[in-house]
Amino acid sequence: MKPIARIAAIGIAALLLLVAAGFLWYRSASLPKTSGELSMSGLQSPVDVVRDREGIPHIYARSAHDAYFALGVVHAQDRLWQMEMNRRIAAGRVAEVLGPKAADTDRFLRTLGVRRNAQAIVQNLAPDARAALEAYAEGVNRYLEQRSGPLPPEFLLTGAPAPAPWEAADSIAWMTMMAWDLSANWSQELLRMRLSQKLDMAHIQAFLPPYPGDAALHTQDYTGLYRSLAGVTSQLEKVSAIAPPSLVEGMGSNNWVLGGARSRSGKPLLANDPHLGLTAPALWYFAHLSAPGLNVIGATLPGLPAVIIGRTDRIAWGLTNTASDVQDLYIEQINPENPSQYRTPEGWANFEQRTETIRIKGEPDVQLAVRATRHGPVISGALPLADRAPMDARSHVMAFAWTALRPDDLSFQASLRLNRAHGWDEFLAATRDFGAPQQNVVYADVAGNIGFVAPARVPIRRRDNDLKGLAPAPGWDARYDWAGFIPFDELPRQYNPMSQQIVTANQKVVGPAYPHFLTSEWVMPYRANRIAAMLEGAPLHDMDSFAGIQKDVVSLAARELLPLLAKTQPKSEQGRAALKALAGWDGAMDAGRSEPLIYNAWLRELSRQLFEKPLGEALMKDFWELRNVHQPTVNAMRTMDAGNLWCSGSQGKQPLPRCVDVLSDSLEAALADLHRRYGEQMTSWRWGGAHEALSEHRPFSKVPSLARYFEIRLPSPGDTYTVNVGRNNLRDDAAPYTNHHAASLRALYDLSNLENSRFMHSTGQSGNMLSPLYSNFAQRWVDAAYLPMRTVRGEVEKEQIGTLSLRP
Repeated sequence: MKPIARIAAIGIAALLLLVAAGFLWYRSASLPKTSGELSMSGLQSPVDVVRDREGIPHIYARSAHDAYFALGVVHAQDRLWQMEMNRRIAAGRVAEVLGPKAADTDRFLRTLGVRRNAQAIVQNLAPDARAALEAYAEGVNRYLEQRSGPLPPEFLLTGAPAPAPWEAADSIAWMTMMAWDLSANWSQELLRMRLSQKLDMAHIQAFLPPYPGDAALHTQDYTGLYRSLAGVTSQLEKVSAIAPPSLVEGMGSNNWVLGGARSRSGKPLLANDPHLGLTAPALWYFAHLSAPGLNVIGATLPGLPAVIIGRTDRIAWGLTNTASDVQDLYIEQINPENPSQYRTPEGWANFEQRTETIRIKGEPDVQLAVRATRHGPVISGALPLADRAPMDARSHVMAFAWTALRPDDLSFQASLRLNRAHGWDEFLAATRDFGAPQQNVVYADVAGNIGFVAPARVPIRRRDNDLKGLAPAPGWDARYDWAGFIPFDELPRQYNPMSQQIVTANQKVVGPAYPHFLTSEWVMPYRANRIAAMLEGAPLHDMDSFAGIQKDVVSLAARELLPLLAKTQPKSEQGRAALKALAGWDGAMDAGRSEPLIYNAWLRELSRQLFEKPLGEALMKDFWELRNVHQPTVNAMRTMDAGNLWCSGSQGKQPLPRCVDVLSDSLEAALADLHRRYGEQMTSWRWGGAHEALSEHRPFSKVPSLARYFEIRLPSPGDTYTVNVGRNNLRDDAAPYTNHHAASLRALYDLSNLENSRFMHSTGQSGNMLSPLYSNFAQRWVDAAYLPMRTVRGEVEKEQIGTLSLRP
């Protein structure tokens, strides 16, 4: 080798070694300190943080103040970027670090005023709740002040500044955003408003059918009203496109509890698995807090000083979404002679107005004029409107009412007090403060009691309200105003029922005699029915049988539709082969089978051929995202004759195809698409390969060169309607079967020995992708495995990775 080449090779090798050494240093230095001592001002007494081998911190403190302080420290150690993004989302300040693409979402959240309302909520909390928030914030901030290593990689790659001090309102604002994720009636109202531009009431009611066994809720025929307001509708379509994702069908949860008479141990068993969007890192962070009067373990939210789902040493609880209607849209008429006023039942009133400054990385600041009415913020003004906006967009706007946007929302206070509850009475007293979103909270205690309550602030709608929150209402008509809220003691509740069994899976939780209106948009009861059947299928249950239920992937929805699909007349050999395969399939959405993929692809294409022409392509795609197409498709296929609204074969003004032709054509189209995506051999197709569970990273899942390093993908079973849920987004043509919403965590509680309880979430404890604890849960989560939920220090220390002592 020539001298110059030798020198160059040595230089390159030295450079590579330097880069490798720098990477190894950065990796080590960016990970948290988990052993030794840290001195921190603000602590009242020493605290020990024992991390078990899975990275779960067990905080042993001498006061609740110090326990919350230490939780702030460990959250910041392990999830700093997640906390920073969460508070920026809630405050509408993402564009400051991510640039113009985030500006529209910032505008929407500034319009809602989530962070402003959080500041007001903090002032209305009880002293102990404010003290917990302040202790937690102090712990976060002492860590930020004393942090010596580099920030997590996201700060480096985005150029984001070091985090500003954490504030109590940051915690409350993120709790409001969690309520947003579980409240979506506004989007369903908008969907009905948009459908009214295309369909008559008969078709709308067929497309959005009532809950099984219920009659369609009687409303006025609103199609004429909304067709005259196309400009407002178009504004709201744009707003809904940039609003943070909220509840979609499939984002539900399961929980159930059995009394001791139904368990092998003679004590209650409780299960819970909340279904939410999959993220990397996971939404949840496991932690254990131990202090005098406080011993609680379970799932925390980074940014909040409370265990949201978990157990004390006396009780356990689990949450599912009730999905009550706690949001309404109101059409507000603008005074033609004074655009700063809107119409009320008493005459014209002034809009509340303020100006928000949106800072955008790399661009000038933007001034946003925000208006609000007596109902809430004007969301149809959340985007800049062009001067050529249609006249009705200037004469009417849409205001948004939501129970979580109130300064007297005390939901955090409820969570905090739930962590100290020792029995049913204390449990109920804690849930009285819960405001939003309404949750089905199942309960069990070591004394053998089980129960359920659905706490929240749920609006009372007047008897003469002929829209019932299903569609936007005229804001100047008093009959559509909320008439207070359902009293707590009249909310759904059970205690030690004779059946010794309570199951909630977002199904209808009240009977026909219940006096109040909660919603008419309950989730279909497939999961609830499957859970109940499996519970009733064995005389006694234990933790392993409960685990088997959480792992179950039989889709009752598929079993309902398969006989209707069997009416098809295949046009090809491959069509006949597919139909034969489905004929021998039991509806189990197993990752290793081809039938679930054929079924889901056929359902997607069938729904397109049935509904896309009357809806239009854009609205069809939005429906795929918001709702599941199963129920309208089942309804359409049940009547394959002249009475069918979608495929009767009639020759009216708009000739309809024959239903049997739609079935066969959609099957052939689905198979052709599967061949294109997954190869020619049908026997090699696998549901799990198409149905990867995707834990998305903010923001790097949107950056192809970085996504592979930060997001987590694994083949997974299930579908929208299985107990082991896995909802895909049919709108995503590039990956229509990818699993985006699933069991964000699973937990099982044994009230005969609470130390025998188990849990698991979807990624790992660390939010740093360089950590071995970033994705170490993921495969076990897919497999529906569990971690022990221990609190006894001696047992925890047997398998620890380190003890960090925090000293005043």
